[in-house]
Amino acid sequence: MKKRIAILGSTGSIGKQALDVIERFPEKFEVEVLTANKNAKLLIKQALKFNPNTVVIGDEQYFEEVSNALFDRGIKVYAGSRAIEQITSMETVDIVLMAIIGFQGLKPTLAAIKNRKPVALANKECLVIAGNIIKETALEYLTPIIPVDSEHSAIFQCLAGEGDNKIKKVILTASGGPFKNFKPEDLKNITPETALNHPTWNMGDKISIDSATMINKGFEAMEAQWLFNLEPNQIEIVIHPQSVVHAFVYFTDGNVKSVMSNPDMRIPILYALSFPERLQLDTDDFNPVKTGTLTFETPNTKIFRNLALALKIMKKGGNTPCLLNAANEVAVDNFLNNNLNFSEIPEVNEHVVNSLPFIKNPDLEDIINCDKAARQAALNFIKNLNR
Repeated sequence: MKKRIAILGSTGSIGKQALDVIERFPEKFEVEVLTANKNAKLLIKQALKFNPNTVVIGDEQYFEEVSNALFDRGIKVYAGSRAIEQITSMETVDIVLMAIIGFQGLKPTLAAIKNRKPVALANKECLVIAGNIIKETALEYLTPIIPVDSEHSAIFQCLAGEGDNKIKKVILTASGGPFKNFKPEDLKNITPETALNHPTWNMGDKISIDSATMINKGFEAMEAQWLFNLEPNQIEIVIHPQSVVHAFVYFTDGNVKSVMSNPDMRIPILYALSFPERLQLDTDDFNPVKTGTLTFETPNTKIFRNLALALKIMKKGGNTPCLLNAANEVAVDNFLNNNLNFSEIPEVNEHVVNSLPFIKNPDLEDIINCDKAARQAALNFIKNLNR
């Protein structure tokens, strides 16, 4: 039978690539639900092409536009963030691809887990800000979470068949982004256009900036901590500009596993959707001769202050990852809108996590309140910087 898929965040980079994958396997997958936040025009275009049962537009001001466009097709249309959570309960949904970025993905992820829908997780932030809550809920409802990030997909694949064999450590690889060879003084004049020009991956704006500051890799370390029951000292980061080796898993007997492929997000997306089956994707195979030398190096934390901060926060835990994520979302948005210099992004993040109260064991209400407080603190700090 076909897997009926709900893509939450279908108009973003991961959502669009997921639809490309699904289109290639019409005998295996069927689009059941599509959701978007504000991009009504693209959502309508996707719905007309894939004919899902239901679509949801998060921003209610676009409801009439979407509803009118899809009325003749008999597609059910809903609006609002609550509707995005509720559609995960649909009996006709077999798996939820969580491609909503940032804090907005937390509640829909929890809703999918509580509705016992397997989650193909492309939103690392929900584990960053509420990893313990997500983990406990998934265990309570016996809901599988299959990672979509290439690094975590690689670890997941390395662990297949390993049972209770212990992991010694994991290494997550990072491309280093466009600025790995820069000096600290060079970071002040970086424009959004330059920062968005990632050397190997095709990603959305937010994650491209996070990759350029390497906070993305710090968030991925936190994600790995919760997904694979790791301690912070079991996770390392190395820069690997070729982006071919996605992760290393070290075992206690001295063996090391890794997964290698060309940098193409469709590969881990397909694996997550088809697991445990492997389907043949029409993509170029990794050619070691053509690729040539693979290199690895330690990140320079004088350049990547955000990475150093994230790894420090991972060890501290509590509500600090939530504070960091919220501050970073605000800082990146202001950088993309030319209200903040690239070199000031870590300043905003450091200020917020150091200025707000620490909560050792936050519950969901604490997480929501901390997110709001951190965003306001970040906005206030940026306002003072611009005076």
